[in-house]
Amino acid sequence: MIRDQIRKLLNLPDAIIEQPDNKSFGDYSTNAVLKMAKSEGKNPLAMAQAMVKKLTSSRDVIFAKIEAAPPGFINFYLSPDFLREQVAEILDKKENYGASDLGQNRKVQVEFISANPTGPLTLGNGRGGVYGDVLGKILRTAGFDVTKEYYINDAGNQIEILMDTIREGKGDYIKFIREKFPKDVIGSDGKIIVWGQKGTEEALGDILKDIKKTVASMGIKFNVWFSERKELREKGKVEEIIKWLKEKDLAYEEEGALWFKATKFGDDKDRVLMKKGKDEKPTYFAVDCAYHYNKFVERKFDKVINIWGADHHGDVKRVKGFVEALGYRDKLEIILMQFVRLVQNGKPVRMSKREGVYVLVDDILKEITLDAFRFFMAKYSPDTHMDFDLDLAKEQSQKNPVYYVQYAYARICSILRKSSESSSSPLGEVGRDFSLLSHPSELALIKQLIRLPEIIADTARDYQVHRLPQYALDLVRSFHKFYEDCRVIDEENKDLTVARLALCEATKIVLKNTLDLMGISAPEKM
Repeated sequence: MIRDQIRKLLNLPDAIIEQPDNKSFGDYSTNAVLKMAKSEGKNPLAMAQAMVKKLTSSRDVIFAKIEAAPPGFINFYLSPDFLREQVAEILDKKENYGASDLGQNRKVQVEFISANPTGPLTLGNGRGGVYGDVLGKILRTAGFDVTKEYYINDAGNQIEILMDTIREGKGDYIKFIREKFPKDVIGSDGKIIVWGQKGTEEALGDILKDIKKTVASMGIKFNVWFSERKELREKGKVEEIIKWLKEKDLAYEEEGALWFKATKFGDDKDRVLMKKGKDEKPTYFAVDCAYHYNKFVERKFDKVINIWGADHHGDVKRVKGFVEALGYRDKLEIILMQFVRLVQNGKPVRMSKREGVYVLVDDILKEITLDAFRFFMAKYSPDTHMDFDLDLAKEQSQKNPVYYVQYAYARICSILRKSSESSSSPLGEVGRDFSLLSHPSELALIKQLIRLPEIIADTARDYQVHRLPQYALDLVRSFHKFYEDCRVIDEENKDLTVARLALCEATKIVLKNTLDLMGISAPEKM
């Protein structure tokens, strides 16, 4: 990557390299020398100028110009020859353009959605679902061995409450579930008279079946559906982890409960693992400990990424504390998805026909396309609250960002289709002269194309998935500018036509790869 090349030239492996919005400051820029000069008590501009002088004498072919700028920045300008070479590389790598071995096949688990199997998936679950799915695709493209997992929280107090609710027949969704039950298990008063473990499993199975249908409708495929009841409770894993904590002197009894020494690992207070008494039961935290022991020790993941709803913020420190106690500090990342609100005509709306309270994914997907759903959900940083504009998502015009991006892809396909139908403007490797690509809009488009590998690598490091839809928009804007400024098919200049058609093909490849990473279709006609 270009940033890595700059760090190598500077001999500063940790230097922060940015792409300035104002291109008069270069295609890439760094303030690393400015920071270094301040720490050493030296003149930053003079230090930057001295370094540029050394770099210029042995400048890499990637850069046309390297310059120092006040108060101590170093700016890098890409060489047009280097940019032209990148078109050939994109055409050569095709669907593999942007992929890397950054992850070195390290095992990463991305656990997301993981909603309790007590009801259908909501819009908030959908946001975390799309985010986790796209992140998994990006990590896999960056060379990680990715496992996408759904944790089925099918045991504990919330399941007991659900079963009581089903027995009583309360709530619209519960009535919907009960409709699937045999008639002979329901008495004349409407209450269930035959139940037991079999009934519990059937009810949970029905709800989970609905969840899996919704997950599939969001275009998500999990590698693992992990059952708390089967994998942790029934196998005695919770008791094993409590025993382990006691042996490691990380648990103690006090006030009729067993506590984890969470304050030892940065938490503000110790956390209950088990409440004592005749109805002794492990807490949710104890089960979380068993689950994370399974992730790190038993399944040996090198990195675990948990994507939770913002309402789980109170669980972060305690779970991270336990993972540190296991000896896997910095191997767990917890991403909290902030709330999402559905907006129509500028006002919040409710759409659930079954619950009357939550907006359901199933209801939204009846109103808009899956492509619009995924683009909008991926478009915002997880740490920001999101208003999902239903009117804009329905819009079949270029006001809708996903339509705008897909329309550009269809236009590129149309250009290439017309060129192939015309013998006078062939697109082939023979005779392609990329040196003819010299217009500022052509070079600006290539600069956008070569951002994809860096977008993927950066996101694989910091998980900021919203870069991808923003990049798609930036790329399409650059293509439209190129299309406005440069006639692609020029009957009087066949060599230039071939070069520009190749640039269109490269743009098609990069845009398709970007849409694929987001799980969004790339229509060739619209």
